[in-house]
Amino acid sequence: MALTGLQIFKLLPKNNCKKCGKPTCLAFAMALAQKKASLDECPEASQETRATLAEASAPPMRAVRFGAGAHEVQLGMETVLFRHEEKFYSPTVIAVSVSDGLAGDALKARIRAVNALQFDRVGTHIRVNAVAVVNDSGSAAAFAAAAETVKATSKLAMILVSEAPEALGAAAARVKDVRPLLACATAATADAVAKIAKENNCPLVAASSSPDGLADLTEKIKAAGVEDIVLCLKGLRIKDELYGLTVARAAALKKTFRPLGYPTLSLVLEGTPEAQAGKAAALVCKYAGVVVLATAEPWAILPALTAIMNIYTDPQKPVQVEPKVYTIGEPTDGSPLLLTTNFSLTYYTVESDAEASRVPCYILVVDTEGTSVLTAYSGDKLNEKVVADAMKKCDVEHLVKHRKLIIPGYVAVMSGKLEEETGWEILVGPRESSMLPKYLQDVA
Repeated sequence: MALTGLQIFKLLPKNNCKKCGKPTCLAFAMALAQKKASLDECPEASQETRATLAEASAPPMRAVRFGAGAHEVQLGMETVLFRHEEKFYSPTVIAVSVSDGLAGDALKARIRAVNALQFDRVGTHIRVNAVAVVNDSGSAAAFAAAAETVKATSKLAMILVSEAPEALGAAAARVKDVRPLLACATAATADAVAKIAKENNCPLVAASSSPDGLADLTEKIKAAGVEDIVLCLKGLRIKDELYGLTVARAAALKKTFRPLGYPTLSLVLEGTPEAQAGKAAALVCKYAGVVVLATAEPWAILPALTAIMNIYTDPQKPVQVEPKVYTIGEPTDGSPLLLTTNFSLTYYTVESDAEASRVPCYILVVDTEGTSVLTAYSGDKLNEKVVADAMKKCDVEHLVKHRKLIIPGYVAVMSGKLEEETGWEILVGPRESSMLPKYLQDVA
């Protein structure tokens, strides 16, 4: 929890030396509390004071990174329990497992299948972020060899999953340059695995069946010299795991309980692909930083990635496209002209349905600050003047000769004023975008 100005003042020399540029130590303390000054500006502050203030000002949840280069991922740095309070900062990392029981072409085929798990949705490219190498064989040599093959075949971040310290040590030594995440250290193996993590400069997953157990374990690992820690609640039903993740996050963010102030990882390695997809979506919401899945079915991975898109957007900054005229197919001056807003989901839905009609057309996208049609209309961000200005700015007068504009059926009420403002004939389209193909085929 951040210190108040008076709490900071009690730690300062209180000699009013003015070397910081402030008239008094109290004034400097108030500036520090408001983040308008840096402790480095006080040459008289003791090392103990500096250490105390550094600890107090540290984020309640530590940032942890693993992977290398452009595919490095960040976990943690979250500050709120609920997105509407501010926003979430580090999107959940989706990893897919690769068993070290595979070898040769079968292993490489599995890795390529994981690499291929990427999609385009509403104008955004989304993908699996990491490969989790799982020590199913029980052999340290096979585990290390599989990790090397993953490193050579994939640029994605790597997670090494084994309960055996010797296996983690053998694999980490061979792939430490890509900084894998080591999973997991338990109460029984914490000393050995922490030593491996420290020697190879790798972040480490601490695993227990309860938040209390995790708190004890992170203190032990931190004392061993490992700062980058990820929490894992293992062996629980999904209901209990979600409860435990919520308790840990609340303790870290609301109580600034440092032993639980770390990002989290969840292992979903059992069950049907359908069950794994459902669990992953729930864990994305409450509050997994990494979800490791066993399935590589694209249809099971996409819902989890879509959930991340929805949860980790900034609620104060709607996802939007550039307001302009877009073309579907190769339209001519006789092709239909449609109107919609620049909310990404709205635009890409309309675009998809317009393409499905196989009718070449234009889509005039109006700037409504990233809000949907009904939301924009009710907030007066979509009205006849806004549309008329957009038509003029995009010079639609010279795009089509028919002077007809198709507006969404949900805002049919604005058709009269829009005709008066623009002088164009306003056609009312369907209320639902899914009806666009039939509508365009009928009016084209």
